[in-house]
Amino acid sequence: MSAEASGPSGQFHYWKLRFRAWRGSRPFWAGLLTLLGGLPIAYFPYANLTIGQMTIRMATTAGAGSLVIGVLLMVLGLTMWYQSIARVFAGVAAIMLALVSLVVSNIGGFLIGFLLALIGGGLSLAWVPVKKRAEEPAGPGSEQEPAGDDGDATPEPAIAGGAADDESNNGRHRAG
Repeated sequence: MSAEASGPSGQFHYWKLRFRAWRGSRPFWAGLLTLLGGLPIAYFPYANLTIGQMTIRMATTAGAGSLVIGVLLMVLGLTMWYQSIARVFAGVAAIMLALVSLVVSNIGGFLIGFLLALIGGGLSLAWVPVKKRAEEPAGPGSEQEPAGDDGDATPEPAIAGGAADDESNNGRHRAG
């Protein structure tokens, strides 16, 4: 058996690298926290706590609302994973549902679900996909940017603040 044989250790390493690549291409932690935040919000209104022979039911009048909020948070967590293009919508919706859960669902699942969903929504809003590497520099036969409209090197007009108009420079600025 050679060192390059794909045994159980090789398979584990392969799947670990695949999962790491999948996790890095989407707001994974935001989705996980939002998904986990929906669980206590949906569970606690229907839970029974048994202490000895005494059963305490934590049901609220808005149990159905709590279930809806919890399920929606779980769906938003999955949306962050599998439709990362909708991460901004999912993040804002998760934050709004977390805030609503404070009033509707036992103080947001005893603050556990509220905090998890709030942090997950914030992480979803803050996540930015990794930009791919820039293309190779243009070769000698490629099209170059013109110096101005007439081809002369006249300076661009300044805005009131003294900076050149970004649109006249194809959306580019000097800092980047």
